Amino acid sequence: MAARGLDLILHRAQVKLCDKLQAKTQSDGVRRPYKEVIDVFQGDLHRAGMKPLTFVRQVLAACVYPPLINSSNLPLDVRQRAQEELGRCVGGSVGSYSAAPGIPEIIHSISEFIKRRDGGIPSHPENIYISPGSQWSISNILNVLVNREASPRTGVLIPVPCHNKTVLSITQLGAVAVPYYLSEEQGWALQVEELQRAHESAKGVCNPVALYVINPGNPAGYVQSQKSVLEVIRFAWEKRLFLLVDELYQDCVYGENCEFVSYKRALSEMGPPFSGTVELASFHSVSKGFSGECGLRAGYVELVNLDPAVMKHIHTLFSKDACSPVLGQIALNLMTDPPKPGDPSYLLYKQEIEQIRTVLVHSVKKVHEVVNSLPGFSCPPIEGGLFAFPRLHLTPKAIQKAKELGLQPDTFYCTRLLEEGGVFTGPGWEYGQKEGTYHIRFCIAVPQDVMEELLRRLSSFHMTFMKDFS
Repeated sequence: MAARGLDLILHRAQVKLCDKLQAKTQSDGVRRPYKEVIDVFQGDLHRAGMKPLTFVRQVLAACVYPPLINSSNLPLDVRQRAQEELGRCVGGSVGSYSAAPGIPEIIHSISEFIKRRDGGIPSHPENIYISPGSQWSISNILNVLVNREASPRTGVLIPVPCHNKTVLSITQLGAVAVPYYLSEEQGWALQVEELQRAHESAKGVCNPVALYVINPGNPAGYVQSQKSVLEVIRFAWEKRLFLLVDELYQDCVYGENCEFVSYKRALSEMGPPFSGTVELASFHSVSKGFSGECGLRAGYVELVNLDPAVMKHIHTLFSKDACSPVLGQIALNLMTDPPKPGDPSYLLYKQEIEQIRTVLVHSVKKVHEVVNSLPGFSCPPIEGGLFAFPRLHLTPKAIQKAKELGLQPDTFYCTRLLEEGGVFTGPGWEYGQKEGTYHIRFCIAVPQDVMEELLRRLSSFHMTFMKDFS
């Protein structure tokens, strides 16, 4: 933990360095090989240069400033939708509180979205809670699962690599994060044999009660097959594990022969004894996917097969804080219930979605092509999500230099890439990796011209770096 704390301090320094370089490129007159820093550290579409969806922003604008509802400058369906959304708000204003679990009509709309997504399988509004972001929901469900006074301690199986906020939530509750390693050699596949190994490794250390899965993957861009999903559900049933499933990137699937299969649908279609006994929490968010509204802070969790007494406790837990931001709730509703064929906004909405998808498909192909052409780099095909997580095969000289500086080797690489190449990426250690391996993570959801420039800078820097430390 001490070493991780030091690395987190170093990461904060890297963020400050990025801000400093960004300011310097604009003010100090010093010649650098780049005019501005390309920040692809976070999965923030709008920060990365992708444009917000017009329909979403128009409706939100009319909700914030209701006189726009009478403006002929906005399409009719936008004005009608804004009026509907305001009609669900207390006092007709987005500035009012809603019910703590979320606006009832929006929760019902989310349940209808889930039902459509899963081919008609029922979804019950009383099992859905809106929250200020998916991580808030994950932390609260973990709070229910973790017994702080238990001996041995509570354990949660987590994938490696995995975004670090969930790991921190687990450890801060006094639980043990039990790692299971995704198979990089097989495109970051989730293998049940590895789940078995991880579960066995917990004996005498902790009592595993939950299994955390990310599908599509973050940062490893894999997409689970239906066969894989069924195997994981069966494993959870055998070991009596609560399934925590992060499905935030369910719209971002572009691998050949890949299709998103929700755990809720797979569980239901398995039938008894699985469909009625495996406990499941599925998370989604307006921050991810094509909406990209990270700053509006809204997500939801759907709960399946929980005991009524537990549901009552969760309801109390989710009601103890103020509601999720109302604008975020409306954005979530617009994501799950977008314009339909025949609506005035439909064609533009569809066009903008397809443009984003086209950019992502282009990025996936270019990243795989360019990164794998560089010596000392390798990257499995990216099937889904918004990130690339290529492996760095660093030389002993580079690793030794990093150790002399008190840095993780991939932190050393990322810091040099930021300083000399003007590209802000994340080091692999932040997300977990097998000992002796090194990676970097970067967001691929950037405009095509930015991606071309990013890969040009990365290639130029990497060749120089590998030569300097050969």
